[in-house]
Amino acid sequence: MQALRESQAAQAGSNFTTVVGGSDFDEEYLTNVTFGEQDFLLIVDTGSSDTWAPQIGFACFDLDNNPVPQSQCAFGTSGYDTNASTTFVADPDTNFNIEYGDGEFLTGTVGFDTVTVANMVVTNQEIGVVTNAAWEGDGFDTGLMGLASPNLTSVFKGTNPDDDEFPQTQIPYNPVFYSAVQQGVVSNPFFSVALDRGSFAAQNSSDLDQNLGFIAFGGIAPVDVTDTAVTVPVQGYNAASFLPENGSSVTYFYYTVDVESMSFTGNDKVFGTTNNIILDTGTTLDYVPTQVADAFAAAFDPPAVKNEDFGVYEVVCSATVPEFTVDIGGVTFTVDPADNLLPLGIQDDEGNDLCASGTFDGGPAEEGNIFILGDTFLHNVVVTFNIETDEVTLTQRTPYTNGGTGARRRSPESLRRRSS
Repeated sequence: MQALRESQAAQAGSNFTTVVGGSDFDEEYLTNVTFGEQDFLLIVDTGSSDTWAPQIGFACFDLDNNPVPQSQCAFGTSGYDTNASTTFVADPDTNFNIEYGDGEFLTGTVGFDTVTVANMVVTNQEIGVVTNAAWEGDGFDTGLMGLASPNLTSVFKGTNPDDDEFPQTQIPYNPVFYSAVQQGVVSNPFFSVALDRGSFAAQNSSDLDQNLGFIAFGGIAPVDVTDTAVTVPVQGYNAASFLPENGSSVTYFYYTVDVESMSFTGNDKVFGTTNNIILDTGTTLDYVPTQVADAFAAAFDPPAVKNEDFGVYEVVCSATVPEFTVDIGGVTFTVDPADNLLPLGIQDDEGNDLCASGTFDGGPAEEGNIFILGDTFLHNVVVTFNIETDEVTLTQRTPYTNGGTGARRRSPESLRRRSS
């Protein structure tokens, strides 16, 4: 496993601050996590809640549930050896069972171990031990660290995943950071994330991009910011209907916020309130209401055009991109145009390099649809998630460059949407 390098800056903000690295052509964000005495690189995901790794000897499947060689799952190590951990304890009569928004799915057993991340040591942490994986890995990650609510965890009663029903047989538990707060490991009940956009040069390589931002547990990610900031409540849900709802009796699942409006340079329309929108480090693109995505794509010069086969808006990489804006809590946050040109590594009939817009169609703005502010938006802000007050603070980052130019050899199908 290739470990991420620590830097002096990574020690700022709190005692539990560490770097994140980019993988999968800088479309995933990973950090070092230890189970017992075994080290892994795990995906940092605010759109799900479970922390897991594959057990050594796991079975690999494609997304159609057909058995394939282990190598096709492309984990960064051979897996987690529970027998080699002196602190692992199995949790009998339970099972781990999750499916992500991009179609990947996992089942397995459940146990407890000491989990260490950013020098933050959490004892007796419940984790998923994956024995069956349909996973499209990148050769570096060996699992995922979920940071959302306990209500979204994926442990169930019994040992047969076919009998699992959410929430009837679910057994909620505390994710890693919730456990750290409960155990008094951190002095503040919040964590903070700053994700850098990768340079085109780094994204032209399949190597690990080792310093691509920070995650701070109990502190604030140490990057330059502006005075533009707001703190807003996390939106709760009606547990029965799974629809967003405000009030004192709501259930929390995702880090969901109310967005008052979205717009872009030169736009004269008003795109009003959008609720049910998740702040998700595990998703590459922003998934916004159809009318917003279509209007934004049309404002590119030349316009971006939806490619139904690939599921993205395509445009020549030389296009002029409007500055996208998002209003939250009465404050306007801007998205750098660089985040809305994602080279695809393909060309049109005239030999022009083609890019994808980082802002995509998440469906009509109607009841029940979930939208996402993914890495396209998150590259431009520091987000601090307070699990005690159920609030998030967004702070606009000082503009920064992505460090280079060039075409990224990205498969359009690889753009991640991993909220579970």
